Amino acid sequence: MKIVILESLGINDSEFSAISQPLKDSGHDLTVYKDGNSDIATLKSRVKDAEILVLANMPLSADVIDAAEKLKYISVAFTGYDHIDLDKCKEKGIQVSNAAGYSTNSVAELTFGLIIALLRNVVPLEKKLREGGTKQGYRQIDLKGKTVGILGTGDIGSAVAELALAFGCKVIAYNRSEKPALISKGVAYQSLDEVLQASDIVTIHMPLTADTKGLIDKSKLALMKSSAFLINTAVGPIVDNAALAEALHNGTIAGAGLDRVDMEPPVPADYPILSAPNTVLVPHIGFATEEAMTRRAQITVNNICKWELGEQENIVL
Repeated sequence: MKIVILESLGINDSEFSAISQPLKDSGHDLTVYKDGNSDIATLKSRVKDAEILVLANMPLSADVIDAAEKLKYISVAFTGYDHIDLDKCKEKGIQVSNAAGYSTNSVAELTFGLIIALLRNVVPLEKKLREGGTKQGYRQIDLKGKTVGILGTGDIGSAVAELALAFGCKVIAYNRSEKPALISKGVAYQSLDEVLQASDIVTIHMPLTADTKGLIDKSKLALMKSSAFLINTAVGPIVDNAALAEALHNGTIAGAGLDRVDMEPPVPADYPILSAPNTVLVPHIGFATEEAMTRRAQITVNNICKWELGEQENIVL
């Protein structure tokens, strides 16, 4: 089959060659594009003969999918798949799978990197030291003993809960369904509003759906403690980022740590959150450790092999 890989999978050529060898051994023809070009006309040209597509978080529109007249299957090298027009895939009978689990620990670890950076004022104090200053005027806050509220207890949210418990935090959570394994370890499930009101740190680990888009808006931010911090390593549009910037300027909450905003980097210079106080911002790095990139490529290739055998477990459509 003709397999077209639309973007780099974040590993070097020798590693990719070794991981993709099973596909070559099965007689597949692989074409790899590494330039990240997302121009619609270019993508249409690149996918026109593809029977299998591989992409990470590059948007895949209905127009591009329509141009792939031979397409049977898309192996998404990413956890989320809201960037793909699934309605068009369903219409054309194209199956889609994702690379679930590859970045679970990576994102959970970054979550705590952002939390500790905020509690200890790492970013502004690093700058102060380089300028010859001291810690004077900056708070230092322990994580142990704080209440961590987790929105979404899927794989990543569950991993965050485990780490929070290890840090000596009280953990409360909001999710559509409760996980007995977490409850047995001391996690208490509450309503969304209760979690927002009681938490010292609120961390988001939900998928983007019609129900979660804009979920954390001005009214929800107003429920949080003025001393509380918001962390988002999930999906940017779950938070009303304009309302968040306003809340940070007004002191409605104490700070925010964001790996995701409303768009992929680069972010325009006039984007409101960039000028908000007490924020730590990173350009969507949660998933991007070297180890996670290797796991991602392995899962993506394995998904193709299993799909061929009718044994695919990560089919989302």
